[in-house]
Amino acid sequence: MPSAPPAVTQAETVTDLPDDRYFNRELSWLDFNARVLALAEDSSQPLLERAKFLAIFSSNLDEFYMVRVAGLKRRDETGLSVRSADGLTPREQLAYISKRNQELVEQHAAAWERRLRPALAEHDIRIARWSDLTDEQRVRLSRYFREQIFPVLTPLAVDPAHPFPYISGLSLNLAVTVRDPNGGGERFARVKVPDNVSRLVPIDHNRDARGALFLPLEELIAAHLDNLFAGMQVTEVHAFRVTRNADLEVEEDQDEDLLKALERELAQRRFGPPVRLEVADDMSEHMMELLLRELEVDPHDVVVVPGLLDLSCLWQLHGVDRTDLKDPAFVPVTHPAFGERETPKSVFATLREGDVLVHHPYDSFSTSVQRFIEQAAADPKVLAIKQTLYRTSGDSPIVDALIDAAEAGKQVVALVEIKARFDEQANIKWARTLEKAGVHVVYGMVGLKTHCKTALVVRQEGSVIRRYCHIGTGNYNPKTARLYEDVGLLTAEPSIGADLTDLFNVLTGYARQDEYRSLLVAPYGIRRGIVELIEREVEHLRAGRPAGIRMKLNSLVDEQVIDAMYRASQAGVPVDIVVRGICALKPGVPGLSENINVRSILGRFLEHSRVFHFVGSDERWIGSADMMHRNLDRRVEVQVRISDPRLTRQLDAMFDSALDPATRCWVLEQNGNWDASPADGSSVRDHQAQMLLTHRAVG
Repeated sequence: MPSAPPAVTQAETVTDLPDDRYFNRELSWLDFNARVLALAEDSSQPLLERAKFLAIFSSNLDEFYMVRVAGLKRRDETGLSVRSADGLTPREQLAYISKRNQELVEQHAAAWERRLRPALAEHDIRIARWSDLTDEQRVRLSRYFREQIFPVLTPLAVDPAHPFPYISGLSLNLAVTVRDPNGGGERFARVKVPDNVSRLVPIDHNRDARGALFLPLEELIAAHLDNLFAGMQVTEVHAFRVTRNADLEVEEDQDEDLLKALERELAQRRFGPPVRLEVADDMSEHMMELLLRELEVDPHDVVVVPGLLDLSCLWQLHGVDRTDLKDPAFVPVTHPAFGERETPKSVFATLREGDVLVHHPYDSFSTSVQRFIEQAAADPKVLAIKQTLYRTSGDSPIVDALIDAAEAGKQVVALVEIKARFDEQANIKWARTLEKAGVHVVYGMVGLKTHCKTALVVRQEGSVIRRYCHIGTGNYNPKTARLYEDVGLLTAEPSIGADLTDLFNVLTGYARQDEYRSLLVAPYGIRRGIVELIEREVEHLRAGRPAGIRMKLNSLVDEQVIDAMYRASQAGVPVDIVVRGICALKPGVPGLSENINVRSILGRFLEHSRVFHFVGSDERWIGSADMMHRNLDRRVEVQVRISDPRLTRQLDAMFDSALDPATRCWVLEQNGNWDASPADGSSVRDHQAQMLLTHRAVG
């Protein structure tokens, strides 16, 4: 496959549409995180699920700063004059982000301190302060501190003999000032809060099983600083946290070992420049000035947090065994095609009868996709297994099956994308494990990330070689398959098997191919194919035939795709979009997009599938690609057409549920506001709960 085509610039887009037709993608992302926060504030959600959403908000924001804000700062510092699609310079975007983020952080802290913390306390789940504890509790925690925490702490002084210490990204730290009671000025020291022990320290182990009482680790350390600074008087202690640039820039070269290049960059990631400084709201001015000076942080990059820093620790609260405060437990059902029979059939026999569309997490991953790979590994008639791996779990049964297949003498090829952000180390480990077992491992492609979710099984059946395939929207990860909503096609369709054979030849060899029989493949193919399908709906409408577009995706940013939808709307084609995260398209603008509606669904599961329905053409596609530059220009992505009427009815039912006027969602207005809908709260239906009921009934 040739290297990625150049990214589309604003000058290359059409000129017959207004210049201000896009929302800013970074601010749209912050709006997405605001919707996550709204779930935490929603009193109809179980209390511990609300705490979970507060934790997700924090983790989301960390990654946003490590990658998106870091990229904008790099462009600003290097003087790159590239403006965003909505016309803003990097510096202007950073200013807007700083202002909006501070508002959200304060709202986030208030949601915890004023709503969730008191509400959980009513149910005997508390995060206490040191001052709240009894003498007996303090004695017990002091013993725990001396035995478990004190030995691993290292106070680092700052003076002419001790330079300011390196502060690792996302670590929680205490900034301490001490004074010698025998004379002398104040001195500064830093104490790192250990990240290899629980952030929330359990206090009462013998309480009623339904109760839970914790103390933040930083408070325990702060209460015992006299042990670290013996003979000194502690005058000030404040928590702070630094976020660093973690966006890798691997300088790839055709002649260099990609694995070694990535490992070199990973070693440098922890030393990236600071992009955010979070401080407690009680930090003194002179302490703030010292941190800004020593860390070389711009004052605009300071985020003042009321209360606890880094509420991702609330995941620990979510782990408390209180089923009454969580969503009801659910068990994914086995898809009817793979259900128990008097005479169990193999996955291959099932697929010879017809295609199967699985919808996770409602349909079990382990009894469908995982079983497909495991049966292929154990089947003596299987000659070869080829699979792409973007992200997988730490104890991956998929990887285990590939190893078993290789050890059984099968030809096994695994394309492990070692550039999958924040999973690089894990993927390097898996790649080496697979290689040792005799699997042919490919480490991705120079200039492109391999993001497609594809598996190909080649089986000898008498005198015939038959190919079986899986193409999905989600990763081969059994853990996230219980949390992420995704769809996948299992098929023995010969044209799809031939296409995947060609694609793997591109990925593992030197083949160059842009056209496929039943697939759209990026780069080159997906944007072109989607735009053509959109334009075809306009032709259907003008010919007096039914027309319409329905899309479900994570992000909608690509200007060419958005402009194609604007033109379709101007022609009168109705467009309905369900987007989880970023949306740069402005809906409902008279003369431009009055026929476009955009809504967002967030809930118990992370809506992750990418599904496209073109009504006039009667075509439905699923795949790995969002409508973003990175997916369409810099990644290998695959979309596959779903043709079987049984399967298309499944996709239609999913769209009908997601787009039902009574479904709880947020609706995007032309001014950029996301309004909760239905507004009156009457007859509200939950899309994910409805999907659960539907699959249980079918299963």
